[in-house]
Amino acid sequence: MNIGEISYTNIIPLYFYLDRERLMDQGATITQAVPSRVNALMEKQLVDIGGISSFSYGKNAHNYSLVPDLSVSSFGKVNSIFLFSKFKIEELDGKRIALTSSSETSVALLKIILDRFYGVEVAYKTETPNFEAMLNTYDACLLIGDDAISAYRKRGSYNVYDLGEIWYQQTGLPMIFAVMAYRNEMETEQGALLSYVGRSMIESKERCQRENFVPVIERAITEHGGTFQFWNSYFNGLNYQFSGEHEKGLNLYFQLAVECGLLKTMPSIIKYSYK
Repeated sequence: MNIGEISYTNIIPLYFYLDRERLMDQGATITQAVPSRVNALMEKQLVDIGGISSFSYGKNAHNYSLVPDLSVSSFGKVNSIFLFSKFKIEELDGKRIALTSSSETSVALLKIILDRFYGVEVAYKTETPNFEAMLNTYDACLLIGDDAISAYRKRGSYNVYDLGEIWYQQTGLPMIFAVMAYRNEMETEQGALLSYVGRSMIESKERCQRENFVPVIERAITEHGGTFQFWNSYFNGLNYQFSGEHEKGLNLYFQLAVECGLLKTMPSIIKYSYK
């Protein structure tokens, strides 16, 4: 079993306390990559379970199921998915926006927000995430994860929009950026290991929450700089559950993605049942 691990700070609590040695002893491997890469590897059956973009789950829901009670979500500001713009968001009609190549969920979310909530038409181009290079060429840029956090520190006078905040203001529902999904074949091919990995991720999340994310924050400071206050606010502002409200939010996101022509059909949300 190959486990996909998104190489962004926001999802660390789901992996932080995994017993990696025990997983290796059971024949599991772990592949770290940005969300779009983990998505692609899972679609190619090179990753069997992992944190993937919600949009990727939507495209592949007929082949995937969800580990219950796990997500990376926000009820409001997510603080790591930003649109940086030279113009106010309602003035972007006819402008050009650079999209990060690292994301699918946030790219689709931005398109939904601009089309459905603001009624503006823009030209999009996918680029390697680079704050300065993007804004040297384009009117605005979308960055996610650690790239977005780094760019926010040097945002200057640009208009900055948090996509999680806009989504919550417009819908009253949480935005689910990533889910923990697995290929359906794993239930029959490696059911015991699948169950162990899923339970371990839930336990890791719950332990991080009991510890108020302090060890995770210390790691984030070591790897990315910043203050304890910033990372404490950041992790406590994220939500790692997957409840009924999350399912409503994800279904609305999928519905709007279908209406915008970003998804072909409305996906079904199937969750693993532990025996």
